[in-house]
Amino acid sequence: MNFTTAEEPAPPRDQPRLDLAVIAEMVAPGARVLDVGCGDGSLLQLLAQKKGVDGRGVELSQRGVNECVAKGLSVIQGDADTDLSDYPDDGFDYVILSQTLQATRRPRAALANMLRIGRRAIVSFPNFGYWRVRAQLALTGRMPVTGHLAAHWHDTPNIHLCTIRDFVELVDELGAHIERGAALDRAGAPIRFNAPWWVWNLFGEQAVFLLERGGKRT
Repeated sequence: MNFTTAEEPAPPRDQPRLDLAVIAEMVAPGARVLDVGCGDGSLLQLLAQKKGVDGRGVELSQRGVNECVAKGLSVIQGDADTDLSDYPDDGFDYVILSQTLQATRRPRAALANMLRIGRRAIVSFPNFGYWRVRAQLALTGRMPVTGHLAAHWHDTPNIHLCTIRDFVELVDELGAHIERGAALDRAGAPIRFNAPWWVWNLFGEQAVFLLERGGKRT
């Protein structure tokens, strides 16, 4: 394994995010979906085209809201940390938080609200336990910069980075159940689903989980 300490370039801005196709595959056709932190609406647009969902979005930035509205999407401006508590129980079939959990001020509360609002929750996030992240931190003594953690520590919106193992433990604490999950390597290929958690935690650059309320992981 060739360890590198060089900073990895971020993916081109016009390149589709690798986790979006995985998320879309987890959503049932025609479902009611709330995409929290929906950005420019790429996922909502994909779900509408591929799955015919009844999609709604919440986005913090006015620019993101404007881009979504320009695409004909139903999106309002809002904050995952403060506004999810206003949504009723079981208002949606799926509540999605893609590449946003690490930027929330209270990740545990945000996830709990998602599991209250939706019958299922889907979360994707960059894995801080990924081996290249560990190598940069160990060999350079500096905060890592990679394709999925592209900002320097003083500019990053990420305030609660976690590993796959950390996330799985949080799901257990909330009494939720992992229905499906995928760890994606650097090329976006899924690591085999029955691999031990430590393999996912070490070799997964990002992860996607489909959660249900109630029950424990087996």
